[in-house]
Amino acid sequence: MTSDQVIDLLQEAYNDELETVMNYLTNSIVLDGVHAEGIKESLDLDVDEELNHARMLGQRLKQLDARPPASFDFEAAQEGLQPPEDSTDILSVIDGVIAAEDDAISTYRSLIDAAEEANDPVTEDLAVELLSDEEAHRAEFRGFRREYKD
Repeated sequence: MTSDQVIDLLQEAYNDELETVMNYLTNSIVLDGVHAEGIKESLDLDVDEELNHARMLGQRLKQLDARPPASFDFEAAQEGLQPPEDSTDILSVIDGVIAAEDDAISTYRSLIDAAEEANDPVTEDLAVELLSDEEAHRAEFRGFRREYKD
């Protein structure tokens, strides 16, 4: 792997974090119902965490003389995390969060490998830290998922 691949993965992760912020925020606003409150609260708290992830990724890009993507570079990909038509469809949001976290985990694992091969321990450490956060969030939503039966 080259440093260009590290930069590409950092930019991908930055983009994904900002899309996650948008979708978590929207879902934390639009969900309805008594059972939605815990999910809404968790998503609302995670907006700040995901935004901080984007900040850290953007700072790392700057340190590597690259720039974070801007709005014209944005490509949405989180189809499963779109707000449901039925605002009480909590399960679709839970499943969307798990899928988004799975994607983030995959990206951070790829970034760890790329950074190691490019001899970039700072980016590797950052990716390990963010991977841990994403795994914790996925575990939380897997717990929410177990509370619902199909």
